[in-house]
Amino acid sequence: MTTRTARARYQGMGKDGRGWVSTQSGVLQDQAYGFNTRFEDEPGTNPEELVAAAHASCFTMALSFALAKNGISEGTLETEARVKLDKDGEGFKVTRSDLELTADVPIEESRLRELAQEAKANCPISKLLNAETTLEVRARQPA
Repeated sequence: MTTRTARARYQGMGKDGRGWVSTQSGVLQDQAYGFNTRFEDEPGTNPEELVAAAHASCFTMALSFALAKNGISEGTLETEARVKLDKDGEGFKVTRSDLELTADVPIEESRLRELAQEAKANCPISKLLNAETTLEVRARQPA
C-alpha cells in the first residue's frame, strides 16, 4: 500500500484568510491558495485545479499502461481535465470532471476509445471521486 501526504495551512478566516499547501514530495512547497486564487485571478492554486491535475495525470497513466498491455510502446497521450465547481445552496460543490484526451498512438480509434473508457472507470482518482470520504477532527485546546 502506498500513502502520499499533503498539508494545508490557513491563517485568517473567510475571504480575508490566506492558505498555503505543500506536498510530501516537495513539488508544492507553501504554494499560496485562498479565495482570490479560487474565485479571482490572484496567482496561486486552488483545490479544483489540484484535483484536475490529479485526475488528468492518473487517467493518462492508466491509459498508457492499458495501451502497453495491448502491445503499444510508442506514442503520446495528452489529457486536459476540467473540474467544475458550482454553487450548491449556501456553499459549493464539485459537480464534474471532464477529461479531454488527445492521443497519437498506432491503434484503431475504436479500440483506443474502449481502452480510454476502461482507464477512466478504473484509474484511482476516478474511483476517488466516487469514494466514501472520512474525516478525523482534532481540536487544539486554547492555552
